Amino acid sequence: IVKVEVRFEGEVREKGNGWKEFLGVGREERLVPEEGKIHDGCSVAEAEDRQEEAKKFKRHHTDRYMRVGESWRRPKGIDSCVRRKFKGKVLMPNIGYGSNKRTRHLMPNGFYKFVVNNVEELELLLMHNRKYAAEIAHNVSARKRKDIISRAAELDVKVTNSKARLRVEETQ
Repeated sequence: IVKVEVRFEGEVREKGNGWKEFLGVGREERLVPEEGKIHDGCSVAEAEDRQEEAKKFKRHHTDRYMRVGESWRRPKGIDSCVRRKFKGKVLMPNIGYGSNKRTRHLMPNGFYKFVVNNVEELELLLMHNRKYAAEIAHNVSARKRKDIISRAAELDVKVTNSKARLRVEETQ
């Protein structure tokens, strides 16, 4: 069932794949996806599974010269075949390579990352514990990590790196 908070007068037709078509009086035809679905009727997690790995753009002539690193730099030369986009040459990055807006920054476990430095910052995730997962910052001490992890368990907040720096050495 599709829940839509739009008042309309007219008929509703099934379009398949989770979509419905609303024909309202004096209004244009609109498509509304099911709740929790993306444009093609799949959930965010399913779309993330389909997401391709980001293309790595290597700098031009990185294979020819050791002094030229791999990290991308835009070619600036007046005769550069890459800058002029000749056929068969290295591709330059542009906005069309961007990832899906719904799955951008989404981790494979379905959560978005939120870096936490102390217990007070963890309290921000109280109402968002199904969408965001806490990640303890790298410079937090082992003692503070214990406090953060115990409070996260109380708030039912997932911590991605909860095992870090908590190993206890056995004494003989």
